[in-house]
Amino acid sequence: MNAKTRWLIQAPLGLILVGAGLSMAIDAGSVKASGAPWFWYGTAALVVFNSGLCVFGDAIIHKIRSLKF
Repeated sequence: MNAKTRWLIQAPLGLILVGAGLSMAIDAGSVKASGAPWFWYGTAALVVFNSGLCVFGDAIIHKIRSLKF
């Protein structure tokens, strides 16, 4: 798989994971406010969010490698 194809796959996936992680974190905050157990859900939200940042960052690296100078 070349660098441009990896970028086309990883960039949207990374953005989806970032959005999902933020949504989960906001939901974990509302669960915490209601008094229900929230720790593991909040931890999973941070894992998804950080995974999205890593995947998107890797997509940026592949985009730069696909440019012809």
